[in-house]
Amino acid sequence: MSPVLVLLLIAGLSEATGRILPLVSRRPGMSRPVVVGLLLTGTLIESAVIALWPPTAWALAEVLQTDPLSGSLVWTPSLIAPLVLAGILAFPWLGPALHLLLLAAVAASLAGPLADASGLSWVAAACCLAVAGIGLATAVDLFRRLVARVLAIRGGESLA
Repeated sequence: MSPVLVLLLIAGLSEATGRILPLVSRRPGMSRPVVVGLLLTGTLIESAVIALWPPTAWALAEVLQTDPLSGSLVWTPSLIAPLVLAGILAFPWLGPALHLLLLAAVAASLAGPLADASGLSWVAAACCLAVAGIGLATAVDLFRRLVARVLAIRGGESLA
Protein backbone atom coordinates (compact mmCIF):
# COMPACT_ATOMS: atom_id res chain seq x y z
CA MET A 1 0.00 0.00 0.00
CA SER A 2 1.44 3.36 -0.98
CA PRO A 3 2.13 6.00 1.66
CA VAL A 4 -0.27 8.40 -0.06
CA LEU A 5 -3.11 5.87 0.13
CA VAL A 6 -2.42 5.22 3.80
CA LEU A 7 -2.38 8.97 4.53
CA LEU A 8 -5.60 9.45 2.53
CA LEU A 9 -7.29 6.72 4.58
CA ILE A 10 -6.02 8.21 7.84
CA ALA A 11 -7.30 11.66 6.84
CA GLY A 12 -10.64 10.14 5.79
CA LEU A 13 -10.92 8.17 9.04
CA SER A 14 -10.15 11.28 11.04
CA GLU A 15 -12.77 13.34 9.18
CA ALA A 16 -15.35 10.55 9.50
CA THR A 17 -14.63 10.14 13.21
CA GLY A 18 -15.13 13.86 13.71
CA ARG A 19 -18.54 13.60 12.08
CA ILE A 20 -19.65 10.37 13.77
CA LEU A 21 -18.61 11.05 17.38
CA PRO A 22 -21.13 13.86 17.90
CA LEU A 23 -23.84 11.56 16.54
CA VAL A 24 -22.81 8.75 18.88
CA SER A 25 -22.73 11.12 21.85
CA ARG A 26 -26.29 12.28 21.10
CA ARG A 27 -27.53 8.70 20.68
CA PRO A 28 -25.83 6.54 23.29
CA GLY A 29 -27.92 3.50 22.40
CA MET A 30 -26.42 3.03 18.92
CA SER A 31 -25.11 -0.45 18.34
CA ARG A 32 -21.44 -1.04 17.64
CA PRO A 33 -22.05 -2.58 14.19
CA VAL A 34 -23.99 0.51 13.12
CA VAL A 35 -21.26 2.84 14.40
CA VAL A 36 -18.52 0.77 12.72
CA GLY A 37 -20.52 0.68 9.48
CA LEU A 38 -21.00 4.44 9.55
CA LEU A 39 -17.34 4.95 10.36
CA LEU A 40 -16.14 2.72 7.49
CA THR A 41 -18.56 4.27 5.01
CA GLY A 42 -17.62 7.76 6.13
CA THR A 43 -13.92 6.93 5.89
CA LEU A 44 -14.27 5.76 2.31
CA ILE A 45 -16.36 8.75 1.27
CA GLU A 46 -14.13 11.33 2.98
CA SER A 47 -10.99 9.66 1.58
CA ALA A 48 -12.47 9.76 -1.92
CA VAL A 49 -13.37 13.44 -1.56
CA ILE A 50 -9.88 14.28 -0.30
CA ALA A 51 -8.33 12.29 -3.16
CA LEU A 52 -10.50 14.15 -5.69
CA TRP A 53 -9.57 17.63 -4.48
CA PRO A 54 -6.33 18.10 -6.52
CA PRO A 55 -7.70 16.55 -9.75
CA THR A 56 -10.81 18.72 -9.51
CA ALA A 57 -8.67 21.82 -9.01
CA TRP A 58 -6.52 20.71 -11.96
CA ALA A 59 -9.64 20.39 -14.14
CA LEU A 60 -10.65 23.93 -13.15
CA ALA A 61 -7.14 25.16 -13.98
CA GLU A 62 -7.45 23.55 -17.42
CA VAL A 63 -10.66 25.48 -18.01
CA LEU A 64 -8.84 28.74 -17.24
CA GLN A 65 -5.93 27.99 -19.57
CA THR A 66 -6.13 28.49 -23.33
CA ASP A 67 -3.54 25.82 -24.06
CA PRO A 68 -4.11 22.23 -22.96
CA LEU A 69 -2.13 21.31 -19.87
CA SER A 70 0.11 18.28 -19.68
CA GLY A 71 0.44 16.30 -16.49
CA SER A 72 -1.68 16.68 -13.41
CA LEU A 73 -1.60 17.58 -9.75
CA VAL A 74 -1.52 14.54 -7.49
CA TRP A 75 -1.14 14.01 -3.78
CA THR A 76 2.34 13.34 -2.47
CA PRO A 77 3.14 12.43 1.14
CA SER A 78 4.53 15.92 1.78
CA LEU A 79 1.39 17.57 0.37
CA ILE A 80 -1.11 15.37 2.20
CA ALA A 81 0.60 15.33 5.60
CA PRO A 82 -0.81 18.77 6.58
CA LEU A 83 -4.28 17.57 5.62
CA VAL A 84 -3.90 14.54 7.88
CA LEU A 85 -2.87 16.89 10.67
CA ALA A 86 -5.87 19.10 9.90
CA GLY A 87 -8.19 16.11 10.06
CA ILE A 88 -6.76 14.95 13.36
CA LEU A 89 -6.72 18.38 15.02
CA ALA A 90 -9.94 19.85 13.70
CA PHE A 91 -12.72 17.64 14.95
CA PRO A 92 -16.05 19.47 14.95
CA TRP A 93 -16.01 20.05 18.70
CA LEU A 94 -12.90 22.23 18.22
CA GLY A 95 -14.99 24.38 15.94
CA PRO A 96 -15.58 24.87 12.25
CA ALA A 97 -13.43 28.01 12.22
CA LEU A 98 -10.29 26.03 13.13
CA HIS A 99 -11.22 23.38 10.59
CA LEU A 100 -11.65 26.01 7.88
CA LEU A 101 -8.38 27.68 8.83
CA LEU A 102 -6.47 24.40 8.60
CA LEU A 103 -8.07 23.53 5.25
CA ALA A 104 -7.13 26.98 3.96
CA ALA A 105 -3.54 26.34 5.03
CA VAL A 106 -3.53 23.01 3.18
CA ALA A 107 -5.01 24.70 0.10
CA ALA A 108 -2.30 27.36 0.29
CA SER A 109 0.35 24.65 0.36
CA LEU A 110 -1.27 23.02 -2.69
CA ALA A 111 -1.55 26.30 -4.60
CA GLY A 112 2.19 26.51 -5.24
CA PRO A 113 2.50 23.12 -6.95
CA LEU A 114 -0.72 23.75 -8.90
CA ALA A 115 0.54 27.16 -10.05
CA ASP A 116 3.90 25.69 -11.07
CA ALA A 117 2.37 22.77 -12.96
CA SER A 118 -0.40 24.73 -14.68
CA GLY A 119 1.26 28.04 -15.39
CA LEU A 120 -1.42 29.97 -13.51
CA SER A 121 -0.62 32.61 -10.95
CA TRP A 122 -0.63 31.54 -7.31
CA VAL A 123 -3.86 33.47 -6.70
CA ALA A 124 -5.63 31.80 -9.64
CA ALA A 125 -4.41 28.39 -8.46
CA ALA A 126 -5.65 29.13 -4.93
CA CYS A 127 -9.03 30.13 -6.37
CA CYS A 128 -9.20 26.85 -8.33
CA LEU A 129 -8.46 24.95 -5.11
CA ALA A 130 -11.06 26.94 -3.17
CA VAL A 131 -13.77 26.40 -5.78
CA ALA A 132 -12.91 22.70 -6.04
CA GLY A 133 -12.93 22.29 -2.25
CA ILE A 134 -16.19 24.15 -1.79
CA GLY A 135 -17.81 22.26 -4.66
CA LEU A 136 -16.76 18.85 -3.32
CA ALA A 137 -17.79 19.76 0.24
CA THR A 138 -21.17 20.99 -0.97
CA ALA A 139 -21.77 17.83 -3.00
CA VAL A 140 -20.92 15.62 -0.02
CA ASP A 141 -23.06 17.69 2.34
CA LEU A 142 -26.05 17.53 -0.01
CA PHE A 143 -25.60 13.78 -0.39
CA ARG A 144 -25.31 13.36 3.40
CA ARG A 145 -28.54 15.34 3.93
CA LEU A 146 -30.32 13.30 1.26
CA VAL A 147 -29.29 10.03 2.90
CA ALA A 148 -30.36 11.34 6.32
CA ARG A 149 -33.78 12.27 4.93
CA VAL A 150 -34.23 8.91 3.24
CA LEU A 151 -33.26 7.11 6.44
CA ALA A 152 -35.58 9.33 8.50
CA ILE A 153 -38.47 8.60 6.13
CA ARG A 154 -37.80 4.88 6.26
CA GLY A 155 -37.56 5.03 10.04
CA GLY A 156 -40.86 6.89 10.24
CA GLU A 157 -42.60 4.38 7.96
CA SER A 158 -41.42 1.41 9.98
CA LEU A 159 -42.62 3.00 13.22
CA ALA A 160 -46.04 3.94 11.85
